[in-house]
Amino acid sequence: MKLFIVTCLKEYQEDVTKIFKDANIHVSSATDIIGFKDNQLPNLLEEWFAAGDEKFDSMMLFSFTANENAEKGLELIKIYNEQSQADFPIRGFIVPVEKSSY
Repeated sequence: MKLFIVTCLKEYQEDVTKIFKDANIHVSSATDIIGFKDNQLPNLLEEWFAAGDEKFDSMMLFSFTANENAEKGLELIKIYNEQSQADFPIRGFIVPVEKSSY
């Protein structure tokens, strides 16, 4: 069993849902997240109360699934990113699950 994690901008949620379906992943969860992109090293003394960093409305979708499904999903994400050439590509991760209660 693997934990398949995908992060993307909210605009891509439907595309990721299709990728999950095409990878035979039919049970998943999603949560809203706010992504930050800051290309400078932080200086906490100067930035203590600053709020000027770029923020992006993002999603994290995840599923506990078979290794084959996770691998297929990751491959589909790579193909999607190559075809779309988006500034903010979809990111996929496969994490091993050592133990579970079922």
